[in-house]
Amino acid sequence: MLSVASLGSGSKGNATLVRSAQGCILIDCGFNFKQLSARLVPAGLTPDDLTAVLVTHEHGDHASGVGVLARRTRVPVYATRGTWRGMNLTPGPKDGCIRGEHSFTVGDVTVRAVTVPHDAREPVQYCFHAGGQQLGVLTDLGHCSAHVVEAYEGCDGLLLEFNHEPGLLAEGPYPPTLKRRVGGPFGHLANAQAEGLLGALTPERLQFLVAGHLSAQNNRTDLVAEALDRTLRSERTTMHIAEQDGFSGWFSLG
Repeated sequence: MLSVASLGSGSKGNATLVRSAQGCILIDCGFNFKQLSARLVPAGLTPDDLTAVLVTHEHGDHASGVGVLARRTRVPVYATRGTWRGMNLTPGPKDGCIRGEHSFTVGDVTVRAVTVPHDAREPVQYCFHAGGQQLGVLTDLGHCSAHVVEAYEGCDGLLLEFNHEPGLLAEGPYPPTLKRRVGGPFGHLANAQAEGLLGALTPERLQFLVAGHLSAQNNRTDLVAEALDRTLRSERTTMHIAEQDGFSGWFSLG
């Protein structure tokens, strides 16, 4: 059985857990070692319990804590060549240098790395397969390309970016260059874009949907909740909005 939990989701730091029968994988580490250790406590874990760390891209809110975590725990780290270079780290013998659109195995989980349109060196997101189930984690992309839709189409559970509302972004405090970056084709998903992707993924299949990476300045939880209500009409789908601070709890596939 696959489960997912957010340890924190937003521009100040990101870390997500994916748990299987044989271990617990951390996706990204945008927190220092002390912060990560504290955030793992509600999940009943310590950094030494992690099976692997998968990095999506080198931006600090996703990767700033990876190097120290790897040195202190010897946990294997998987990232693309571009992300390794962007983090200014060199993979060791136990680490993995992966490529988009390729799959690899961590314990009893098959992981597919999916290339996404984002302003990083070689960004990917991840789909997880175990026991006939598929779980997706998908944030930090500026638009939903056809191959992204194809990769996530079979998901039974999904953590998906709902980053901003265009009107709030336009009126917000960001400088014009940052507004263009966030709202551009290699930035972050707007609520309507995420809603459109859900509509293309056969949403009635989803057992749960966790909305993540909300902008504190350019989005509101009530707007995200409205988007989820419009798209996810099945009573079998559990909906949750991940927060910057605080453990989300576990969401498990049945």
